[in-house]
Amino acid sequence: MRQTMSELIIKDAPKAKSETRDFLQFLLKLGIFVFILRSFIFAPFSIPSESMVPRLLTGDYLIVTKWDFGYSRYSFPFSLPLISGPRRLFESTPERGDVVVFKQPPTNQTDFIKRVIGLPGDFVQVKGGQLFINGQPVEKKRIEDYLLPVTPNTQCYGPQFSEPATDGGTRCRYPQFRETLPNGKSYNVIDLGMIGADDTQVYTVPEGKLFLMGDNRDNSSDSRLEAGGFGFVPLENLVGKARFSVFSTDGSANWFLPWTWFTAARWDRIGEGF
Repeated sequence: MRQTMSELIIKDAPKAKSETRDFLQFLLKLGIFVFILRSFIFAPFSIPSESMVPRLLTGDYLIVTKWDFGYSRYSFPFSLPLISGPRRLFESTPERGDVVVFKQPPTNQTDFIKRVIGLPGDFVQVKGGQLFINGQPVEKKRIEDYLLPVTPNTQCYGPQFSEPATDGGTRCRYPQFRETLPNGKSYNVIDLGMIGADDTQVYTVPEGKLFLMGDNRDNSSDSRLEAGGFGFVPLENLVGKARFSVFSTDGSANWFLPWTWFTAARWDRIGEGF
């Protein structure tokens, strides 16, 4: 028997409703999965400034793991208040030398990235550009200058650090040093001379807080500065620990010229760990 058009419409209606419901359920499940992934496992982070040169450059993209120091409200996207109080669940204190992402106090709105220098109870001071922890100077050795090409993402701190590059462009030449913390953690820093916060008071790191600094010592707002910096950082403000670079761009790409996406990539920086 031949079916009428109305009968066909009625017959197909439940199928259409089922497909819509299944699609909405898929979106809901996907959203829950992404939320759990970004809250408890890992999240991406992009470098917005040069405060961590030479280890990190503007245009680097990182993976930050969430489980290392436990969880607080700042572990969640948009800082959702799903965990209350000043403590973290499964809290663990970072080690000196860890590179961490955190919410900048006192507003607790902006994500920053710095290196852990002082732990609760430590005495931290900078004298003549030399870092001291608990009264002892941190080992600091002069190494080869750091050469950084000038790109749309990178400019020299001042004209005195600018020079012609071998490829016809311009590059920055920065004095570079190798620091080794008391726990043996080593990393490179930039010290431009006595032009920044190179002489400070002795800071006593309170319980439940950290003293953080940028590797680009004279171009970093950090725990050395109450005005323009952020002072001590509460442990609850930690978002996660930087693990490795997944992409890096010098900022010269044009979205409408796909081939520039490849020429702008800094391939040698991809996959670098901490």
